Amino acid sequence: MIKLIDLLENKILVPRRSPEEREKNHLIALQKKIQQYIKDGGKGSLDLGNTPITSLPNNLTVGGGLDLENTKITSLPNNLKVEGYLDLSGTKITSLPDNLTVGGFLDLTKTPITSLPNNLTVE
Repeated sequence: MIKLIDLLENKILVPRRSPEEREKNHLIALQKKIQQYIKDGGKGSLDLGNTPITSLPNNLTVGGGLDLENTKITSLPNNLKVEGYLDLSGTKITSLPDNLTVGGFLDLTKTPITSLPNNLTVE
């Protein structure tokens, strides 16, 4: 039976990329996913939950729901429009942007948000 220590010492099961490089590549893939979503007309939901995403493009319009649950995002762009739900649960976001419009429910569970902007629209 082969022992794990033998595999590591002999570099048989050692990852080719570091965790930092894998996260960087994941972020690049996510940005491409967002750009393709925009190019396709922003229709349907955009699921970015449980990813290392840290930002969204300005003036983004999402034709369905936007899932950002448990992401590393800390702020949202001004004038964000989400026609469906917006899930921010488990994020570090401390405030919502100006002119945020949400057509469905807004989930702020387990966020440090303590107040809402006057111009927030949740339908």
